[in-house]
Parts: sequence; C-alpha cells; structure tokens
Amino acid sequence: MSKIKRKIIHIDKKKCDGCGLCVPACAEGALQIIDGKAHLVSDKYCDGLGACLGECPQGAITIEEKEVEQFDEEAAKEHVRKTKHKEPLPCGCPGTMVQSIETRKRDGAEKVMIPSKLTSWPVQLMLVPTHAPFLKHANLLISADCVPFSYANFHQDLLKDRILVICCPKLDDAEFYKEKLTEIFRLNIPKSVLVTHMEVPCCFGLVNLVKNAIEASGKNISFREVTLGINGDKK
Repeated sequence: MSKIKRKIIHIDKKKCDGCGLCVPACAEGALQIIDGKAHLVSDKYCDGLGACLGECPQGAITIEEKEVEQFDEEAAKEHVRKTKHKEPLPCGCPGTMVQSIETRKRDGAEKVMIPSKLTSWPVQLMLVPTHAPFLKHANLLISADCVPFSYANFHQDLLKDRILVICCPKLDDAEFYKEKLTEIFRLNIPKSVLVTHMEVPCCFGLVNLVKNAIEASGKNISFREVTLGINGDKK
C-alpha cells in the first residue's frame, strides 16, 4: 500500500510503563499492550487525532508527522469487529486477565502455623501518618497489595525486619502517593526501601512512583525491587 505524509501517534517506549490506559481510548483498536509496552498495531488503524494522548500518565504518546499508510476507516472497523468478541480487559491492562492458578500442594504444609512478621499498623499508605514513629530510619517494604496473596512466603522472605506499607499503583491516587512518600522519605530518612510488585504491567508503576519520591525527597536511600509472578514465583 502506498504511503502518505500525515499525522500519527508516536509511543516513547522508554516512558511507557504499560499501564494500558491508552488502549480503551482508541476507538479504532489501534493500540495494544505487548510485552509490557503500548504498541501501535497498524498505521492504517490510527486516525492521528490523538484521543489517547490525554490518557497516558507518563506522557509517552505524542503526535508526529511522517510517511505512513493512509488511515483506513473500514479496515479499522473490521479490526474492532474481529477483536470485540474477546474478553475485555479493564483499562486494556493484561494484568486484569481472568485466569486460574494451579496450586502446588505440599504434604502437611497447610497444617503449619507460621507466625506473623508484621510489626506496625496501619499498613495502607492512605492511612499511615507521615510522622508515624515506626517509620523513622526504618527498613521499609512498600508492597503492591496483591503481592502478599500471591507469595506464600511473604512474611518470612520479604516482611521480616521491615516496616510494611501497601498500596495499589493501578487503582489508587498515584500522584497523592508520590507526594506522601516524598514527605515520608524526607521526614524519616529510611535506611532502605524494598518495593515488591506483581509481574503485570500496571504494577510496575509502583517502582517509578517510589523512585520519583526518593528523588524528590533529596535523600540518599537504598532502593531495591522484587517482582512476583501471579503464580507466586519470584522473577
């Protein structure tokens, strides 16, 4: 097919965190999350109007002018028709895909009572006061709230000797959390920060959120991250 010079979206893969918010904003179905990044499925499906621009929290989508296939409205409609039968993914995020997880059973394991390693309360970031005494020079564990349900050894391997704070980078107010974490880091200067999150793309937003808060606090804080698979394995 011949190409023409026209406006079309451009996705900065370095900025894109795969949150998927841009996907439902495109009525032509031109966007998909592939390998944790937003991709333009085909040039001919993009009308270049940029309805997806305002949905990207990272500013990863822009409009550029270059030689590409002409926008094909009929092809875009057919593309949408063929894909609409698939199970819809809220916000286009593959992390919301419905699936079953096979549990690996171990003889007698369900009878063992494991003591909790939780040493502070509250744990929800929305509720934790920035001046809470247990935050002072602590080893912080900032966890996406799905992690403890996926990782059976959460208390022993991750929470032990750490102060827990949980949140959801997908459903909660990320900007508010960034400001609150910045204040927590500034006031309490933690010894270290461990971020644990799921392997799904939208969950990786927690990593950037915490890193940006550390930078904004102006403090030199040790940072580490652990990614968990939905089947409970460390990645």
